[in-house]
Amino acid sequence: MKNRIFFFLTLTIGLAMFSGPVIAHHGSSVYDSKLTTYKGTVTDFQFMNPHTEIWFDVTGADGKVEKWTAEAPSLTTMARLGWNKASFRPGDQVTFAGNVAKSGAKIIRLRKVVFPNGKETVMDRGEDYAE
Repeated sequence: MKNRIFFFLTLTIGLAMFSGPVIAHHGSSVYDSKLTTYKGTVTDFQFMNPHTEIWFDVTGADGKVEKWTAEAPSLTTMARLGWNKASFRPGDQVTFAGNVAKSGAKIIRLRKVVFPNGKETVMDRGEDYAE
């Protein structure tokens, strides 16, 4: 009986410790609510979980290059929208629209992508509409 109580107590504590970070991960509060658009050159693309990521360079008016990361939803979500491992290639000129990180990090939470051929993908997430 004591072993059973110890097991359930340990399980409960373990779940409590790990459930907070998992739930917090999916919030959008770390990003600005304003939609920002960048045109950039793709340097890398990772079609993966937990988030598909695109790395791209943006050249400013002063000629300086900034390295950005675009975070899209999961591989499964993006596959349903027609993305695959070959959706982006280094050198592609792509337009990204989304919410930038409030911290000043060069990270954008993707909401829309315009591919080199003009095709667009819009990513709506449930938390984008939560009040």
